[in-house]
Amino acid sequence: MSKIYVLLAQGFETVEALSQVDVCRRCKQDVTTVSIDNNYSVTSSHGVEVYANQLIKDTDFSDADVIVLPGGFPGYMNLAESKEVGQVITAHYQSGKILAAICGAPYALAVNGIGKDRRITYHHSIKDKMTGYAYTGEKATIDGNLITGRGAGCSFEFGIAIMSQLVDADTIEHLNTGLEL
Repeated sequence: MSKIYVLLAQGFETVEALSQVDVCRRCKQDVTTVSIDNNYSVTSSHGVEVYANQLIKDTDFSDADVIVLPGGFPGYMNLAESKEVGQVITAHYQSGKILAAICGAPYALAVNGIGKDRRITYHHSIKDKMTGYAYTGEKATIDGNLITGRGAGCSFEFGIAIMSQLVDADTIEHLNTGLEL
């Protein structure tokens, strides 16, 4: 079983975050939501309040196989502007473990100099902020230990891309059947 952390910033995109929790649990993976500030209560960009499992200041990410960054506005900006998030994702990425970001969240990669020259996808709204990357426009892109997703409508494809790196083909087929994809 793999350990996945989903980082929640105030203003996260509801679907992008919670669909990852759902997909991970359907694949029987250990997933934990982590608030990036000192409040367990995190409100999405659409006003959905979620109670995170942990706070970033109290979380040891050394057991993480995957760290997921959901987008949403202003969530992705809050991720990108957090020094603590920057330290966590830089160390995780440099260790060779999977770092996954969807929609606007790849901007946090750019701010922290992560994955330059890699193939990635992201929401069109951050195009001007993403110099130095090879944009694919795909729903989900895997390039080594970096997985990116284009936006909320691609959330399940993004989750499946993450799971494809962690579980066997039968589990992915069962997931696809359950989701009717």
